[in-house]
Amino acid sequence: MHSKPKVTFKQINKLAVPALIAGIAEPLLSITDTAIVGNIDINATEALAAVGIAGSFLSALFWILAQTKSAISAIIAQYLGANRLTEIKSLPAQIITINIILSVLLYSITFFFAEAIFSIYNAEGLILNYATSYYKIRAVGLPLTLFAFSVFGVFRGLQNTFWPMIISITGMVLNIVLDYILVFGIEGIVPGLHIEGAAYASVISQAVMAAMALVLLIKKTPFSLRFHWPFNKEIKRLLLLSLNLFIRAFALNIAIYFANSYATTYGNQYIAAQTIAFQIWLFFAFFIDGYASVGNIVSGRLSGERDYKNLWKLSIDLSKYAIVVAFILGIICFVFYIPLGAIFTDDTAVLDAFYAIFWIVLLMQPLNAIAFVFDGLFKGLAEAVILRNTLLIATFLGFIPVLWIGDYYGLKLYAIWIAFTVWMFLRMIVLVVLFRKKYLLK
Repeated sequence: MHSKPKVTFKQINKLAVPALIAGIAEPLLSITDTAIVGNIDINATEALAAVGIAGSFLSALFWILAQTKSAISAIIAQYLGANRLTEIKSLPAQIITINIILSVLLYSITFFFAEAIFSIYNAEGLILNYATSYYKIRAVGLPLTLFAFSVFGVFRGLQNTFWPMIISITGMVLNIVLDYILVFGIEGIVPGLHIEGAAYASVISQAVMAAMALVLLIKKTPFSLRFHWPFNKEIKRLLLLSLNLFIRAFALNIAIYFANSYATTYGNQYIAAQTIAFQIWLFFAFFIDGYASVGNIVSGRLSGERDYKNLWKLSIDLSKYAIVVAFILGIICFVFYIPLGAIFTDDTAVLDAFYAIFWIVLLMQPLNAIAFVFDGLFKGLAEAVILRNTLLIATFLGFIPVLWIGDYYGLKLYAIWIAFTVWMFLRMIVLVVLFRKKYLLK
């Protein structure tokens, strides 16, 4: 039998580069908030800590609910590969409707319990007040972001990362401009709104992105948003995939909760430094995820075509490219180690805490690169159970025990980032071993 041609470097980058740009838009929104809030004139350290705490909880909600993006992408890609796309024309509208209803309910509940939620993070006083205020405004964008992410999943399933990139760039640029205007104000025209200004900037940007996603879904895909009964035959599989990915994302966010909760107990300068380090870590993660996204996008199509030989070759190529990207990012940050911290704050205590552990964040990037690539591959293959179990193992048998031990010995932020390194190592090794076992000789 004639072997099919492998996915080329050019084909990979045609998908990866737009996905990379789209991917870093979300963490850049958070980084912009962090950098601008960290440089305000009043209570900058407390405001920075509050954005870190509220932002981490919001990220948890986004990541948990947005897992349907990967499920939608995987199923559409498989049907595209099998040339049976017409069979799932009603599916996107149905899952998007379910997602929006769920996110509105979740926002309504968390709005009333925001202060209690952030108290669990050990926030108190001014930090608690800031975090609550910031969250109540910014979380309005939860349904908007979830809608846009769902549309991104549709485009990815169709092997198109261009339009998600355009939407993300627009939202990112708008958010940066609005952050400056609404946080600091324009004398005589717009009053400075402090931390609330950053939240309003994000919500406005998310609304624009959602509007663009709506128009492009209707104009550029074979799908519509008209809800039809009965439910599509694939809705049960999609919801089951999403449920397993929800559990996975919940385990992921337990690790992030513990990190921020422990950092808060160490003092304001530590949670502020943790916020900076984690935002940079997230930026790296989404940057590297550009190549991981190709695994998510293409593996579903190759699976639909039953082309397992090229699936294995794809995993090797993506791992190489992601590691190169990770090394480049790490080297750049080592060169600009000191100036990078100064972008976010001029508080000496915060910067000392940040510089002490930032090298760990950089050294773990090659681990992240491989873990994210295989994470993307398994998402595209709709192997949600493997992803769920991997995160449960990494979080409860890796991250939390290592954090407890490090905290016991007084390592503070070192304990948190050593735990993150172990966490990523376990995620990487489990996924690589299982992928090799399932697909190398298939």
